[in-house]
Formats: sequence, C-alpha cells, structure tokens
Amino acid sequence: MKKALIVAATAALMSTAAMAERTGVEVYNTKCLACHMTGAAGAPKVGDAAAWAPRAALGMDALLATAVKGKGAMPPKGLCMDCTDNELKGAIQHMLDNSK
Repeated sequence: MKKALIVAATAALMSTAAMAERTGVEVYNTKCLACHMTGAAGAPKVGDAAAWAPRAALGMDALLATAVKGKGAMPPKGLCMDCTDNELKGAIQHMLDNSK
C-alpha cells in the first residue's frame, strides 16, 4: 500500500510539473520568434516600435483576442494550441516590452 501511495504521489508531482506554465519568453522563443523576428507573412517585428505602438494602444485584452482568433496570415494562437491565455499574454507582453 505504501509503495502505491508513493507511486501515485510521484505521478501527481510529475503531472503538475508537466503542466507548469511557460514564461512569455519561453513561448516567444519557441512559438512566436520565427515570424515576429523576421516579419514573415507581415508579422510585426519585435523591436519595431512604429509597428507595435498602435497595437499596444489597443490594450492587452484586444491583443490577446486577436492572438487567440488569429489575424491575416497568423493562424489562431499562432499554432500554439496548447498555450494558455496567460502564456499568450506573457509572449505578447514580451514583444511589447522589446518594441518600445
């Protein structure tokens, strides 16, 4: 019985760790960078203050809604189908912070 409890507890901890939220930087580097670093398909480049200023003015809720829905050539969630809203917000904030 004791061994079964240890196995169950270990599995629960591993499951929780696997579901840990990724940082905005991690999401950007693994999901967003390919297009937002190069400007592929019209994506605003990180670092381009002029491109990001009008987007920043919309506010985070509007930017998140656009990211979730997709826009132009960007598919919904930028194909990060396992990204949470908070992870997407983190990636958006990272891009905004690096485009001032």
